[in-house]
Amino acid sequence: MRILKKTALPAGLLLGTLALNACSGVKTSQADINNPETKGLPPGQTGEGAPLFTFGKNSGGGNGGGTTQIQVNAYLWRATLNTLSFMPLVSADPFGGVIITDWYTPPASPGERFKVNAYILSRQLTADAVQVSVFHQVNQGGQWVDSPADPSVASGLEDRILAQAADLQAAAKNAQ
Repeated sequence: MRILKKTALPAGLLLGTLALNACSGVKTSQADINNPETKGLPPGQTGEGAPLFTFGKNSGGGNGGGTTQIQVNAYLWRATLNTLSFMPLVSADPFGGVIITDWYTPPASPGERFKVNAYILSRQLTADAVQVSVFHQVNQGGQWVDSPADPSVASGLEDRILAQAADLQAAAKNAQ
């Protein structure tokens, strides 16, 4: 119990720092906030592109008035979940377009582990529509120590997500 108390505060501070750090690259403008088509969407989403997952209930009688709907690109969302499916999920927030995994230890490398945060930044299927952050730790003497992640891991995951989203989009168009 004493060990738990000693590690709870540092762990809480680390998680809080990571959460705040994840928001540091988010940009928004007053135009985004006041635009009724993008109101309530994650910053940088323009309201363009389809298809979309829609969450919420339309209580405004047909024209969208009074609605609280959040929309994300269905192909990007599904492709991100599929690509990261080998890792345990901590959170998948379709309203904000954020997917957070838990630590994953590759079977071939028991002395290291990875964690991924994926952000869907656009409703359009473009090269900059997904951002992946990879965290890496190595086991040194029974303690997990932060270590820089190879940037090619994040870019490789982004490329896989975008390729799979494009495949899903092509398959949907062929099915029509």
